[in-house]
Amino acid sequence: QVQLVESGGGLVQPGGSLKLACAASGFNLNYWNIGWFRQAPGKEREGVACLGTTDGSRTYTDSVQGRFTISRDTQNTVYLQMNSLKPEDTAIYFCARSFGDGCTWPLSLKSFGSWGPGTQVTVFS
Repeated sequence: QVQLVESGGGLVQPGGSLKLACAASGFNLNYWNIGWFRQAPGKEREGVACLGTTDGSRTYTDSVQGRFTISRDTQNTVYLQMNSLKPEDTAIYFCARSFGDGCTWPLSLKSFGSWGPGTQVTVFS
């Protein structure tokens, strides 16, 4: 059974850090791209970072460039290291997979599937 499960969210003050994990099961991560998305209250879901496991690319939306880093381990987990967090980073964070040769921006929600349930990140003063 294909499954993605996020973890690692929490409460943090501005300037702080969190590391999210996306545990994948039921499929071979080497053949799928993994995207991190977020959805803030009242806003649409947006792409944050993408790991193109087929071409090794790591790409980010402009607002997190230089602050967030996407990576994976040798097993089946993809991480999102978030540093210098800001209140506007507050959202539910999701991971999902897409098939194809690398990631195309802007990330299309329709191109991604097997969405995890999400993990809440709250940045507060």
